[in-house]
Amino acid sequence: VSLNSSISESFFLELQTFLSKYLGWMIIIIANGFLIFSIFLIFTKYKDIRLGGPNAKPTYSYVNWIAMLFSAGLGIGLLFYGVAEPIMHLNSYPGMIDGDVSFNAGKAIGLANLHWGLHGWAVYSLLGLCFAFASYNKKLPFRVSSLLGSRVSSNKPLSIFIDIVAILTTVLGVTTSLGLGTEQISSGISYIFLITENFSNKLIIIFVITLIGLISVCLGLDKGIKRLSQINMVLASSLMLFIFLFGPTIFILNALIQNLGSYLNTIIESATWTEAYDTTSWQNSWTLFFYTWWFAWAPFVSLFIARISYGRSIKEFIVGVLFVPSFIVFLWMGIFGNAAIFQVINETSQINEIVNNNYTVALFALFDVYPISQIISIISLVLIVTFFVTSSDSGALVASMLSSKRDTS
Repeated sequence: VSLNSSISESFFLELQTFLSKYLGWMIIIIANGFLIFSIFLIFTKYKDIRLGGPNAKPTYSYVNWIAMLFSAGLGIGLLFYGVAEPIMHLNSYPGMIDGDVSFNAGKAIGLANLHWGLHGWAVYSLLGLCFAFASYNKKLPFRVSSLLGSRVSSNKPLSIFIDIVAILTTVLGVTTSLGLGTEQISSGISYIFLITENFSNKLIIIFVITLIGLISVCLGLDKGIKRLSQINMVLASSLMLFIFLFGPTIFILNALIQNLGSYLNTIIESATWTEAYDTTSWQNSWTLFFYTWWFAWAPFVSLFIARISYGRSIKEFIVGVLFVPSFIVFLWMGIFGNAAIFQVINETSQINEIVNNNYTVALFALFDVYPISQIISIISLVLIVTFFVTSSDSGALVASMLSSKRDTS
Protein backbone atom coordinates (compact mmCIF):
# COMPACT_ATOMS: atom_id res chain seq x y z
CA VAL A 1 0.00 0.00 0.00
CA SER A 2 2.81 2.38 0.93
CA LEU A 3 4.64 1.65 -2.33
CA ASN A 4 1.51 2.18 -4.44
CA SER A 5 0.81 5.40 -2.56
CA SER A 6 4.32 6.68 -3.25
CA ILE A 7 4.10 5.79 -6.94
CA SER A 8 0.70 7.50 -7.27
CA GLU A 9 1.91 10.59 -5.43
CA SER A 10 4.99 10.82 -7.64
CA PHE A 11 2.92 10.38 -10.82
CA PHE A 12 0.37 13.06 -9.95
CA LEU A 13 3.05 15.52 -8.79
CA GLU A 14 4.88 15.09 -12.08
CA LEU A 15 1.62 15.48 -14.01
CA GLN A 16 0.75 18.64 -12.06
CA THR A 17 4.21 20.07 -12.71
CA PHE A 18 3.93 19.30 -16.44
CA LEU A 19 0.48 20.89 -16.78
CA SER A 20 1.48 23.96 -14.78
CA LYS A 21 4.70 24.47 -16.71
CA TYR A 22 3.33 24.12 -20.23
CA LEU A 23 -0.36 24.99 -19.88
CA GLY A 24 -0.39 27.43 -16.95
CA TRP A 25 -0.96 30.39 -19.24
CA MET A 26 -4.03 28.70 -20.75
CA ILE A 27 -5.47 27.81 -17.34
CA ILE A 28 -5.23 31.46 -16.28
CA ILE A 29 -6.83 32.70 -19.51
CA ILE A 30 -9.73 30.24 -19.15
CA ALA A 31 -10.36 31.16 -15.49
CA ASN A 32 -10.44 34.87 -16.31
CA GLY A 33 -12.60 34.20 -19.36
CA PHE A 34 -15.25 32.51 -17.21
CA LEU A 35 -15.38 35.53 -14.89
CA ILE A 36 -15.50 38.16 -17.64
CA PHE A 37 -18.21 36.39 -19.61
CA SER A 38 -20.31 35.71 -16.49
CA ILE A 39 -20.34 39.39 -15.58
CA PHE A 40 -20.99 40.35 -19.20
CA LEU A 41 -24.18 38.24 -19.27
CA ILE A 42 -25.70 40.32 -16.47
CA PHE A 43 -25.84 43.36 -18.77
CA THR A 44 -27.08 41.66 -21.94
CA LYS A 45 -30.62 41.45 -23.29
CA TYR A 46 -30.71 37.81 -22.15
CA LYS A 47 -30.49 38.66 -18.42
CA ASP A 48 -34.26 38.43 -17.86
CA ILE A 49 -34.71 34.98 -19.42
CA ARG A 50 -36.15 32.68 -16.77
CA LEU A 51 -34.89 29.12 -16.37
CA GLY A 52 -37.92 26.96 -17.08
CA GLY A 53 -39.87 29.52 -19.08
CA PRO A 54 -41.51 32.94 -18.48
CA ASN A 55 -43.96 31.59 -15.89
CA ALA A 56 -41.52 29.40 -13.95
CA LYS A 57 -41.39 29.94 -10.19
CA PRO A 58 -38.33 29.10 -8.04
CA THR A 59 -38.58 25.73 -6.30
CA TYR A 60 -36.61 26.90 -3.26
CA SER A 61 -36.50 30.13 -1.30
CA TYR A 62 -33.51 32.38 -1.91
CA VAL A 63 -31.94 31.56 1.47
CA ASN A 64 -32.28 27.79 0.99
CA TRP A 65 -31.00 28.08 -2.58
CA ILE A 66 -27.86 29.96 -1.48
CA ALA A 67 -27.32 27.56 1.42
CA MET A 68 -27.46 24.51 -0.84
CA LEU A 69 -25.29 25.86 -3.64
CA PHE A 70 -22.72 27.20 -1.16
CA SER A 71 -22.57 23.93 0.78
CA ALA A 72 -22.20 21.84 -2.37
CA GLY A 73 -19.87 24.25 -4.16
CA LEU A 74 -17.40 24.87 -1.38
CA GLY A 75 -17.92 22.17 1.20
CA ILE A 76 -15.17 21.93 3.76
CA GLY A 77 -12.66 23.96 1.74
CA LEU A 78 -13.04 27.14 3.77
CA LEU A 79 -12.85 25.27 7.06
CA PHE A 80 -9.69 23.53 5.89
CA TYR A 81 -7.91 26.53 4.35
CA GLY A 82 -9.62 29.56 5.97
CA VAL A 83 -6.97 29.88 8.68
CA ALA A 84 -4.11 27.89 7.19
CA GLU A 85 -3.86 29.49 3.75
CA PRO A 86 -3.28 33.14 4.78
CA ILE A 87 -0.58 32.01 7.25
CA MET A 88 1.05 29.80 4.61
CA HIS A 89 1.08 32.69 2.15
CA LEU A 90 2.78 34.88 4.73
CA ASN A 91 5.54 32.28 4.95
CA SER A 92 5.86 31.12 1.35
CA TYR A 93 4.73 33.76 -1.16
CA PRO A 94 7.87 34.97 -2.98
CA GLY A 95 6.65 38.55 -3.34
CA MET A 96 6.50 39.34 0.37
CA ILE A 97 8.51 42.33 1.58
CA ASP A 98 10.59 41.91 4.73
CA GLY A 99 9.33 44.16 7.50
CA ASP A 100 6.24 45.41 5.61
CA VAL A 101 3.52 43.81 7.74
CA SER A 102 0.70 45.77 6.12
CA PHE A 103 1.59 44.73 2.59
CA ASN A 104 2.34 41.12 3.48
CA ALA A 105 -0.85 40.57 5.48
CA GLY A 106 -3.01 42.24 2.84
CA LYS A 107 -1.37 40.19 0.09
CA ALA A 108 -1.91 36.95 2.03
CA ILE A 109 -5.65 37.61 2.45
CA GLY A 110 -5.91 38.87 -1.14
CA LEU A 111 -4.42 35.66 -2.52
CA ALA A 112 -6.81 33.58 -0.41
CA ASN A 113 -9.75 35.59 -1.78
CA LEU A 114 -8.42 35.13 -5.31
CA HIS A 115 -8.30 31.35 -4.88
CA TRP A 116 -11.73 30.99 -3.26
CA GLY A 117 -13.69 33.95 -4.61
CA LEU A 118 -14.97 35.26 -7.92
CA HIS A 119 -12.82 33.22 -10.32
CA GLY A 120 -13.87 29.88 -8.90
CA TRP A 121 -17.54 30.71 -8.59
CA ALA A 122 -17.54 32.10 -12.15
CA VAL A 123 -16.79 28.59 -13.39
CA TYR A 124 -19.81 27.25 -11.52
CA SER A 125 -22.08 30.11 -12.58
CA LEU A 126 -21.38 29.87 -16.31
CA LEU A 127 -21.36 26.08 -16.59
CA GLY A 128 -24.32 25.77 -14.23
CA LEU A 129 -26.27 28.27 -16.33
CA CYS A 130 -25.56 26.21 -19.45
CA PHE A 131 -26.84 23.05 -17.77
CA ALA A 132 -29.94 24.77 -16.37
CA PHE A 133 -30.86 26.46 -19.66
CA ALA A 134 -30.31 23.26 -21.66
CA SER A 135 -32.41 21.19 -19.27
CA TYR A 136 -35.22 23.56 -18.31
CA ASN A 137 -35.58 25.61 -21.49
CA LYS A 138 -34.36 23.22 -24.20
CA LYS A 139 -35.78 20.11 -22.46
CA LEU A 140 -32.50 18.18 -22.69
CA PRO A 141 -31.42 15.60 -20.10
CA PHE A 142 -29.28 16.65 -17.13
CA ARG A 143 -26.08 15.38 -18.71
CA VAL A 144 -22.73 16.84 -19.75
CA SER A 145 -23.18 15.36 -23.24
CA SER A 146 -26.35 17.46 -23.67
CA LEU A 147 -24.24 20.62 -23.90
CA LEU A 148 -22.13 19.40 -26.80
CA GLY A 149 -24.71 19.61 -29.56
CA SER A 150 -26.97 17.22 -31.43
CA ARG A 151 -24.10 15.54 -33.26
CA VAL A 152 -22.61 14.40 -29.96
CA SER A 153 -25.89 13.55 -28.21
CA SER A 154 -27.05 11.53 -31.23
CA ASN A 155 -23.80 9.55 -31.20
CA LYS A 156 -24.66 7.16 -28.39
CA PRO A 157 -21.19 5.65 -27.74
CA LEU A 158 -19.56 9.10 -27.67
CA SER A 159 -22.22 10.64 -25.40
CA ILE A 160 -22.00 7.65 -23.03
CA PHE A 161 -18.21 8.00 -22.92
CA ILE A 162 -18.47 11.72 -22.12
CA ASP A 163 -20.98 11.11 -19.34
CA ILE A 164 -18.83 8.32 -17.89
CA VAL A 165 -15.90 10.76 -17.76
CA ALA A 166 -18.21 13.26 -15.99
CA ILE A 167 -19.23 10.58 -13.47
CA LEU A 168 -15.59 9.72 -12.78
CA THR A 169 -14.81 13.43 -12.36
CA THR A 170 -17.68 13.70 -9.89
CA VAL A 171 -16.43 10.72 -7.89
CA LEU A 172 -12.86 12.04 -7.84
CA GLY A 173 -14.06 15.50 -6.84
CA VAL A 174 -16.00 14.09 -3.90
CA THR A 175 -12.99 11.92 -3.05
CA THR A 176 -10.88 15.08 -2.71
CA SER A 177 -13.45 16.42 -0.27
CA LEU A 178 -13.40 13.10 1.57
CA GLY A 179 -9.62 13.26 1.90
CA LEU A 180 -9.59 16.83 3.19
CA GLY A 181 -12.46 16.17 5.58
CA THR A 182 -10.96 12.97 6.95
CA GLU A 183 -7.56 14.58 7.51
CA GLN A 184 -9.05 17.60 9.29
CA ILE A 185 -11.45 15.58 11.43
CA SER A 186 -8.69 13.14 12.39
CA SER A 187 -6.29 15.99 13.20
CA GLY A 188 -9.01 17.86 15.09
CA ILE A 189 -9.92 14.86 17.23
CA SER A 190 -6.23 14.27 17.95
CA TYR A 191 -5.66 17.95 18.78
CA ILE A 192 -8.73 18.33 21.00
CA PHE A 193 -8.85 14.98 22.78
CA LEU A 194 -5.14 14.04 22.55
CA ILE A 195 -5.93 10.85 20.65
CA THR A 196 -3.10 9.48 18.53
CA GLU A 197 -3.71 9.70 14.79
CA ASN A 198 -3.50 6.45 12.86
CA PHE A 199 -4.82 4.81 9.71
CA SER A 200 -7.47 2.77 11.57
CA ASN A 201 -9.02 5.89 13.09
CA LYS A 202 -9.25 7.47 9.65
CA LEU A 203 -11.03 4.38 8.31
CA ILE A 204 -13.54 4.63 11.17
CA ILE A 205 -14.11 8.32 10.38
CA ILE A 206 -14.70 7.50 6.70
CA PHE A 207 -17.12 4.71 7.62
CA VAL A 208 -19.15 6.87 10.02
CA ILE A 209 -19.36 9.83 7.64
CA THR A 210 -20.26 7.56 4.72
CA LEU A 211 -23.06 6.05 6.83
CA ILE A 212 -24.40 9.52 7.68
CA GLY A 213 -24.16 10.48 4.01
CA LEU A 214 -26.05 7.33 2.99
CA ILE A 215 -28.88 8.13 5.40
CA SER A 216 -28.99 11.74 4.19
CA VAL A 217 -29.01 10.91 0.49
CA CYS A 218 -31.77 8.33 1.05
CA LEU A 219 -33.89 11.13 2.55
CA GLY A 220 -33.71 12.96 -0.78
CA LEU A 221 -32.98 16.51 -1.89
CA ASP A 222 -35.55 18.31 0.25
CA LYS A 223 -35.29 16.36 3.51
CA GLY A 224 -31.58 15.51 3.26
CA ILE A 225 -29.40 18.02 1.41
CA LYS A 226 -31.63 21.04 2.08
CA ARG A 227 -31.81 20.39 5.84
CA LEU A 228 -28.08 19.76 6.10
CA SER A 229 -27.36 22.92 4.12
CA GLN A 230 -29.48 24.91 6.55
CA ILE A 231 -27.53 23.42 9.47
CA ASN A 232 -24.27 24.25 7.67
CA MET A 233 -25.13 27.92 7.27
CA VAL A 234 -26.38 28.31 10.85
CA LEU A 235 -23.25 26.69 12.33
CA ALA A 236 -20.88 28.49 9.96
CA SER A 237 -22.49 31.87 10.63
CA SER A 238 -22.42 31.26 14.39
CA LEU A 239 -18.76 30.27 14.26
CA MET A 240 -17.84 33.32 12.19
CA LEU A 241 -19.80 35.63 14.52
CA PHE A 242 -18.08 34.10 17.55
CA ILE A 243 -14.59 34.79 16.15
CA PHE A 244 -15.62 38.30 15.14
CA LEU A 245 -17.07 39.22 18.56
CA PHE A 246 -14.54 37.49 20.83
CA GLY A 247 -11.53 38.11 18.62
CA PRO A 248 -9.77 41.37 17.66
CA THR A 249 -13.02 42.96 16.42
CA ILE A 250 -11.69 46.45 15.60
CA PHE A 251 -8.62 44.99 13.93
CA ILE A 252 -10.82 42.73 11.80
CA LEU A 253 -13.13 45.62 10.80
CA ASN A 254 -10.20 47.78 9.73
CA ALA A 255 -8.59 44.85 7.92
CA LEU A 256 -11.79 43.96 6.04
CA ILE A 257 -12.02 47.46 4.58
CA GLN A 258 -8.32 47.48 3.69
CA ASN A 259 -8.56 43.97 2.22
CA LEU A 260 -11.43 45.05 -0.03
CA GLY A 261 -9.46 47.98 -1.40
CA SER A 262 -6.36 45.88 -1.90
CA TYR A 263 -8.29 43.09 -3.62
CA LEU A 264 -10.06 45.45 -6.04
CA ASN A 265 -6.84 47.36 -6.71
CA THR A 266 -4.75 44.30 -7.53
CA ILE A 267 -7.25 41.76 -8.88
CA ILE A 268 -6.20 42.17 -12.53
CA GLU A 269 -2.51 41.87 -11.71
CA SER A 270 -2.99 38.93 -9.32
CA ALA A 271 -5.38 37.08 -11.62
CA THR A 272 -3.01 37.29 -14.61
CA TRP A 273 0.33 36.72 -12.85
CA THR A 274 2.14 33.82 -14.54
CA GLU A 275 5.48 34.03 -12.69
CA ALA A 276 7.12 34.50 -16.10
CA TYR A 277 10.10 36.54 -14.89
CA ASP A 278 10.70 34.61 -11.69
CA THR A 279 12.68 31.45 -11.00
CA THR A 280 10.16 30.30 -8.37
CA SER A 281 7.30 27.83 -8.89
CA TRP A 282 4.90 29.11 -6.22
CA GLN A 283 2.11 29.63 -8.75
CA ASN A 284 2.08 25.94 -9.69
CA SER A 285 1.21 24.84 -6.16
CA TRP A 286 -1.33 27.54 -5.43
CA THR A 287 -3.24 29.59 -8.03
CA LEU A 288 -2.96 27.07 -10.86
CA PHE A 289 -3.76 24.24 -8.45
CA PHE A 290 -6.90 25.98 -7.21
CA TYR A 291 -8.08 26.96 -10.69
CA THR A 292 -7.77 23.36 -11.91
CA TRP A 293 -9.49 22.17 -8.72
CA TRP A 294 -12.47 24.40 -9.52
CA PHE A 295 -12.45 23.05 -13.09
CA ALA A 296 -12.43 19.47 -11.80
CA TRP A 297 -15.37 20.11 -9.48
CA ALA A 298 -17.31 22.10 -12.09
CA PRO A 299 -19.21 19.27 -13.86
CA PHE A 300 -20.85 17.87 -10.73
CA VAL A 301 -21.28 21.10 -8.75
CA SER A 302 -22.63 22.97 -11.77
CA LEU A 303 -25.10 20.18 -12.49
CA PHE A 304 -26.27 20.24 -8.88
CA ILE A 305 -26.63 24.03 -8.90
CA ALA A 306 -28.60 23.79 -12.15
CA ARG A 307 -30.84 21.13 -10.59
CA ILE A 308 -31.89 23.44 -7.74
CA SER A 309 -32.16 26.66 -9.80
CA TYR A 310 -35.47 26.20 -11.61
CA GLY A 311 -37.36 29.47 -11.92
CA ARG A 312 -34.40 31.83 -11.53
CA SER A 313 -33.66 34.47 -14.16
CA ILE A 314 -30.21 34.49 -15.77
CA LYS A 315 -29.32 37.68 -13.92
CA GLU A 316 -30.56 36.32 -10.61
CA PHE A 317 -28.70 33.05 -11.22
CA ILE A 318 -25.34 34.72 -11.91
CA VAL A 319 -25.66 37.15 -9.00
CA GLY A 320 -26.64 34.33 -6.67
CA VAL A 321 -23.96 31.87 -7.80
CA LEU A 322 -21.12 34.31 -8.50
CA PHE A 323 -21.37 37.27 -6.14
CA VAL A 324 -23.20 36.05 -3.03
CA PRO A 325 -20.88 33.09 -2.29
CA SER A 326 -17.84 35.24 -3.13
CA PHE A 327 -19.02 37.78 -0.56
CA ILE A 328 -19.38 35.01 2.04
CA VAL A 329 -15.85 33.86 1.18
CA PHE A 330 -14.59 37.44 1.59
CA LEU A 331 -16.16 37.67 5.06
CA TRP A 332 -14.89 34.23 6.09
CA MET A 333 -11.32 34.83 4.96
CA GLY A 334 -11.41 38.35 6.35
CA ILE A 335 -12.56 37.25 9.80
CA PHE A 336 -10.74 33.93 10.24
CA GLY A 337 -7.65 34.86 8.24
CA ASN A 338 -7.18 38.21 9.94
CA ALA A 339 -7.84 36.71 13.38
CA ALA A 340 -4.98 34.31 12.68
CA ILE A 341 -2.72 37.02 11.27
CA PHE A 342 -3.42 39.13 14.37
CA GLN A 343 -2.07 36.30 16.52
CA VAL A 344 1.04 36.06 14.33
CA ILE A 345 1.72 39.81 14.35
CA ASN A 346 1.18 40.19 18.09
CA GLU A 347 2.71 36.81 18.97
CA THR A 348 -0.26 35.88 21.14
CA SER A 349 -0.05 32.21 20.13
CA GLN A 350 2.14 29.66 18.37
CA ILE A 351 -0.21 29.41 15.38
CA ASN A 352 2.54 30.24 12.86
CA GLU A 353 4.70 27.34 13.99
CA ILE A 354 1.67 25.04 14.30
CA VAL A 355 0.57 25.74 10.71
CA ASN A 356 4.10 25.18 9.43
CA ASN A 357 4.23 21.81 11.17
CA ASN A 358 0.67 20.61 10.51
CA TYR A 359 -1.72 22.93 8.68
CA THR A 360 -4.65 20.51 9.12
CA VAL A 361 -5.05 21.68 12.75
CA ALA A 362 -4.86 25.41 11.91
CA LEU A 363 -8.56 26.03 12.61
CA PHE A 364 -8.40 24.35 16.02
CA ALA A 365 -5.15 26.09 16.94
CA LEU A 366 -6.84 29.44 16.27
CA PHE A 367 -9.42 28.72 18.99
CA ASP A 368 -6.81 28.14 21.72
CA VAL A 369 -6.79 31.80 22.80
CA TYR A 370 -10.60 32.06 22.84
CA PRO A 371 -13.05 31.25 25.64
CA ILE A 372 -14.75 27.82 25.56
CA SER A 373 -12.21 26.82 22.91
CA GLN A 374 -12.90 23.09 23.28
CA ILE A 375 -16.64 23.54 22.76
CA ILE A 376 -16.03 25.69 19.69
CA SER A 377 -13.61 23.10 18.33
CA ILE A 378 -16.22 20.35 18.75
CA ILE A 379 -18.82 22.52 16.96
CA SER A 380 -16.28 22.97 14.17
CA LEU A 381 -15.88 19.20 13.90
CA VAL A 382 -19.65 18.83 13.56
CA LEU A 383 -19.64 21.54 10.87
CA ILE A 384 -16.86 19.76 8.95
CA VAL A 385 -18.93 16.57 8.99
CA THR A 386 -22.14 18.28 7.80
CA PHE A 387 -20.29 20.18 5.06
CA PHE A 388 -18.66 16.99 3.89
CA VAL A 389 -21.89 15.00 3.92
CA THR A 390 -23.64 17.74 1.91
CA SER A 391 -20.90 17.65 -0.73
CA SER A 392 -21.00 13.86 -0.96
CA ASP A 393 -24.81 13.89 -1.16
CA SER A 394 -24.83 16.41 -4.00
CA GLY A 395 -22.18 14.32 -5.75
CA ALA A 396 -24.31 11.20 -5.36
CA LEU A 397 -27.36 13.04 -6.72
CA VAL A 398 -25.42 14.24 -9.77
CA ALA A 399 -23.92 10.79 -10.38
CA SER A 400 -27.42 9.31 -10.37
CA MET A 401 -28.61 11.99 -12.80
CA LEU A 402 -25.70 11.31 -15.14
CA SER A 403 -26.13 7.54 -15.04
CA SER A 404 -29.93 7.36 -15.19
CA LYS A 405 -31.60 6.29 -18.44
CA ARG A 406 -34.57 8.56 -17.83
CA ASP A 407 -34.66 12.33 -17.44
CA THR A 408 -34.34 13.16 -13.73
CA SER A 409 -35.11 16.83 -14.08
